Amino acid sequence: MAQTQTATLGGGCFWCLEPLFGQVAGVLEVTPGYAGGKHPNPTYEQVCSGTTGHAEVCQIRFDPARIAYKDLLEVFFAVHDPTTADRQGADVGHQYRSVIFYHDLEQRACAEDLIECLPLDPSWAQTQVVTELEPFTAFYPAESYHHEYFAKNPNQAYCRIVISPKVAKFKKQFAERLDSADR
Repeated sequence: MAQTQTATLGGGCFWCLEPLFGQVAGVLEVTPGYAGGKHPNPTYEQVCSGTTGHAEVCQIRFDPARIAYKDLLEVFFAVHDPTTADRQGADVGHQYRSVIFYHDLEQRACAEDLIECLPLDPSWAQTQVVTELEPFTAFYPAESYHHEYFAKNPNQAYCRIVISPKVAKFKKQFAERLDSADR
């Protein structure tokens, strides 16, 4: 079996990130959960209280022979707003921060290089990227009802109003990076 790698990314609500990364060719598994906090095994309610320090994240297991970590980060920066601190759209709080939990020094260097280059892109020229870089320490999977939330609840209001448009935009913008089953 080929060696896999793991990326742990927070860019707002994990319900929004999971269906996007799950369609990327080379991504083997996407698990919503929590990282970066001070208490082990937090619950959704505890994280939402803003008192644990955790971020909602997706832990992404991928095949580096099919997709590079840098390519995952490029998708990450395109599908959320890395210029707003502690919020993504109407989701407000430290748990919705833009954050990359790097698993090794190579991931850290890759993320630093990409963040440094973002302001060179005209779409980021007048803004400051506030994405945090933190060493990965622990990941706690979210409760089972959060897994594949969008797929299981496509008619729920948040899914229709927030996630569906993101998925449609994502499929158009990243058509060449989609797993052939998702095209």
